[in-house]
Amino acid sequence: MAKNLKVCSVACKLSLEDLQALCRRQKLVCKQLAVTKSNFNDFEVEYLCNYKRRILTQGREYFLVKWKGYSESENTWESRRNLKCPKLLRQFFRDTEEALAKVKNHRDLTALDSDVASFVLQKAKQRVRLKHWEALLNQTSRHKGHISVINEVDLEGPPKDFVYISDYKVGEGMEINQVTVGCECEDCLGHPVKGCCPGAFQHRLAYTDRGLVRLRPGKPIYECNSRCLCGPDCANRIVQRGIQYNLCIFRTANGRGWGVRTLERIPKKAFVMEYLGEIITTEEAERRGEIYDRQGATYLFDLDYVEDVYTVDAGRYGNISHFVNHSCDPNLQVYNVFIDNVDERLPRIALFSTRAIKAGEELTFDYKMQIDPLDAESAKMDSNFSLAGLHSSPMKPIRMECKCGAENCRKYLF
Repeated sequence: MAKNLKVCSVACKLSLEDLQALCRRQKLVCKQLAVTKSNFNDFEVEYLCNYKRRILTQGREYFLVKWKGYSESENTWESRRNLKCPKLLRQFFRDTEEALAKVKNHRDLTALDSDVASFVLQKAKQRVRLKHWEALLNQTSRHKGHISVINEVDLEGPPKDFVYISDYKVGEGMEINQVTVGCECEDCLGHPVKGCCPGAFQHRLAYTDRGLVRLRPGKPIYECNSRCLCGPDCANRIVQRGIQYNLCIFRTANGRGWGVRTLERIPKKAFVMEYLGEIITTEEAERRGEIYDRQGATYLFDLDYVEDVYTVDAGRYGNISHFVNHSCDPNLQVYNVFIDNVDERLPRIALFSTRAIKAGEELTFDYKMQIDPLDAESAKMDSNFSLAGLHSSPMKPIRMECKCGAENCRKYLF
């Protein structure tokens, strides 16, 4: 008698490298993982933990090795000449020099002090955690741009209690109505039918043929949606394609926590990223805002394009925009975007470059952005990001010092 069986899949918490090491350890051949009898004894160095130099062996250098896929209890001391990991060796010596600079009267050149060895080990473990987090971010993301993570400032690891998302998370009691109609254009930019999707709302197309925004800040962007006849390569689908540039989450050196920099040049008026988070009601935002206010945090963004009903909270759920810092002289500008939902109370928040941004430059936006008052749409778009959800808070807000370093710095975020 046949039984109805449910097929399920369970995500593996081990990386491919860890699975390879496990197979080699158990002497199991696996074609999918490229593990064969001939490479059972191949081992990969995960990080270096300690160092010593033996005088009796003509000053030969030894390193305590943590092997990938093996526990720390199985670490072994290995001669430097047996190690084929030049990048890890260079990193180990950089960390050692940094630690030695903080230690006074260190004269023993044959072994590391316990404090120095502890720091080097913590840095090595931190890099492993950040690499795993970086892999998770890119696995979760659905866009072309790669996200890197680096911390050369302190021992802070991946943020706790933060979930990376690739689309808005709809909060409890929220319901978003999907669009029911789309355009009938074959060439939305060259030959738009009835003005394409923007024309249906008495607005014009937002992008040039190079994919750069040509509307003034404060004007809404209407992109083609899932009901449109045009394809994914349509020139009016920019924000929905996601991040196109390689970006890096890095630890700032002046006490601003994490920040984001671009790893490649970004032209002026280009789409950079969305501000993603959990969509909640204004009432819920006020409750959470009191908590964030005590912490001096700024994760709430009011969606007040037409009326203040909903808020985006990027505190627990968010994307790379969660780590973008404030600047009084920002290089990113906020635009309201509508795609598969045209409820003007629920725009998507997109960040576009205000000028050409060099590779290596930090990305920032103004948490208290104000649109040019001459713009007819500006009243719908002013952003009081830092105080979102706190309009009726009975608590006195904590004044947070601004550390952006801009010449026109206002000295306080709020």
